[in-house]
Amino acid sequence: MTGTAEEALAVEAHGLVKSFGSNRAVDGIDLAIPRGGIYGVLGPNGAGKTTALRMLATLLRPDSGEARVLGHDVFTEPKRIRELVALTGQFASLDEDLTGIENLVLLGRLYGFAPAAARRRGMDLLDAFGLTDAAGRQVKKFSGGMRRRLDIAGSLIVTPRLMFLDEPTTGIDPRSRNQVWDIIRTLVDGGTTILLTTQYLEEADQLAGRLAVIDHGRVIAEGTPGQLKAQIGQGALSVRVIDPADRPAAEEILSGVLGTDITREADPAALTASLAENRTAAEALAALDRSGIEIETFSIGQPSLDEVFLALTGKPAEEHDSADEPETEEAAR
Repeated sequence: MTGTAEEALAVEAHGLVKSFGSNRAVDGIDLAIPRGGIYGVLGPNGAGKTTALRMLATLLRPDSGEARVLGHDVFTEPKRIRELVALTGQFASLDEDLTGIENLVLLGRLYGFAPAAARRRGMDLLDAFGLTDAAGRQVKKFSGGMRRRLDIAGSLIVTPRLMFLDEPTTGIDPRSRNQVWDIIRTLVDGGTTILLTTQYLEEADQLAGRLAVIDHGRVIAEGTPGQLKAQIGQGALSVRVIDPADRPAAEEILSGVLGTDITREADPAALTASLAENRTAAEALAALDRSGIEIETFSIGQPSLDEVFLALTGKPAEEHDSADEPETEEAAR
């Protein structure tokens, strides 16, 4: 690693390895994460992403390899790294018997704030996260989405230069998930770099400017969501004929032009075909037009991240097991 890493990269890692007994949770991960924006680490439970994040946050010591965070070595400068970063894990680090403001004041005092200053900072954060009305309510009475927002607020008592978010929307409802997404985008707009781990393909697609896909403790692909989708070289053409009676003929024409299997959708007038190249879609549509088959609608789409994951790993994300990685922070210790 060179001195330029401190200027250009938020995280640089080479050959990180971590084992738990006979399970090698992280098996030689390399990362180069630029400052600014959101970098996603995508993978199913057990892929090794949480263990990798904990090593970078200095909560776990790597067995081997090297890493620098904001220019500081995880082995020799963990204290300095902890002064510059924040971590929100999968499980809320809140005292459920305390109120929302009491939790934030406690954290502020631990950071060295005077009592009045800690309260002011806590109230400002509650307001920013839409939790002012719940300031005096015990956390045990919060919804899952409220707890998650308060947990993130607690990580921002002192604004970090780099924030680790470990599966921030696990177990919360769609409305709360969208609120957390908005908070994450606001943090980036304020200059914080985000390293986000997630098993949700939609979340990675919505938030991350770049992604590393991890499976069985290794990075198996890296790039922007668009680049990863382009790697499998396949889009999809969906058409809906006006007359359902024309569907068999349309299917035969599409199959002949595209040379791929055609999927009959549940809609009796709809068909979907995979595309090797988008330009072949124009040829297929022109062939349908020449045949006199009338098309009501058509669309051309990129493959989803789910299809990318299937192509890269051979199975969908939800079918992977979770045996490679401890599920809780206590197990990791």
